[in-house]
Amino acid sequence: MKVLNQNPLNFFSKLFNFQLNLLNLLFYFLLFGGGLTLGMVLSFYMKDFSFSLQLAQFSFSTSTSASNPHNLMPNVKAVQPNESYRPPRIGLKEYLKPPEVFHDMDDVELLWRASMSPRISEYPFPRVPKVAFLFLVKGPVLLAPLWEKFFKGHQGLYSIYVHSNPSYNGSHPETPVFHGRRIPSQEVEWGNVNMIEAERRLLANALLDISNERFVLLSESCIPLHNFSTVYNYVIRSNETFVQVYDDPSSVGRGRYSFNMYPQVWLNQWRKGSQWFEMDRSLAIEVVSDRKYFPVFQSYCKGSCYADEHYLPTFVNMKFGKKNSNRSLTWVDWSRGGPHPAKFTRTDVTVDVLNSLRNGTSCIYNGRVSNVCYLFARKFGPETLERLLKFAPKLMGFNR
Repeated sequence: MKVLNQNPLNFFSKLFNFQLNLLNLLFYFLLFGGGLTLGMVLSFYMKDFSFSLQLAQFSFSTSTSASNPHNLMPNVKAVQPNESYRPPRIGLKEYLKPPEVFHDMDDVELLWRASMSPRISEYPFPRVPKVAFLFLVKGPVLLAPLWEKFFKGHQGLYSIYVHSNPSYNGSHPETPVFHGRRIPSQEVEWGNVNMIEAERRLLANALLDISNERFVLLSESCIPLHNFSTVYNYVIRSNETFVQVYDDPSSVGRGRYSFNMYPQVWLNQWRKGSQWFEMDRSLAIEVVSDRKYFPVFQSYCKGSCYADEHYLPTFVNMKFGKKNSNRSLTWVDWSRGGPHPAKFTRTDVTVDVLNSLRNGTSCIYNGRVSNVCYLFARKFGPETLERLLKFAPKLMGFNR
């Protein structure tokens, strides 16, 4: 009792510490018990969830196998013993396949795609060169029955592209070779720079087919003067292009030059010629890729300038004159004067007239004199079709 009386604080301190330790022990025991209980509950729940998931997967697999007994999964071919899966081939042939003639590319996209050109000249596949016939027309190709006879039997050696006025509704029945050959078009006016835009549009669409090697621009009033074999061999074997180019110092030649075109185009570079051309693939690519000279014509060759008579002659003379013949393959009659050539009517179509157009002149072809200078002629109205069908096939040797 003496000790307790002497140290009462020490006694109460020890008693308090004992009670505190007892409470801590009880807290840890409860915490451990609660954690153990929670762990057991979660473990049991996860095992039950895993079993349910496996059961669902087994049920799905069973139902899939029942509905698709030959497939491991829907639309996937089961790999049989000693058989490996082969994906669909996407080779060079598929890559080079041209799009449908009537596509949804605008001019910017079209010209960009058409300007692509391989740097390696040798083709890594068999290639039969084709001639692309580019018809720049207002509506239907009214002389189509004559062209049908011209093309008959020569599939695989030609392509056809038709640029009609977008307002034309296709009311005229199409013959087989022209069916589905209309390209997306824009408005075209005589003498306007949009005439050149249409020509570039035709060239660009034709360039999408890698087999097209030569390109001929024609109108709805053009006719062939020889059979297909003669035309094909003439252009495919030619060492030159056929863009008419000459210097006209008169008011309807150099007088149409605008000094706003300087310095891209100089007056002494200004040339004139027929718009009805024939060219090879390399020149066609240059034409659709031209972003230096054509914008100058768009800006300054307007009104009485008549861009269709000056752009190509000037461009070819400046850049590619050495490989150009400076003549057109399309015959026209300017003897009557005026802004347009003479038009052939029904009574003008005779055997003698057609023969004179076929062989009535001489020219240089691949360095030699030839009496085959014109492969096409214009302007023949639709009223001439009956007589053309009567005389032309036999005279020109169609189907040969």
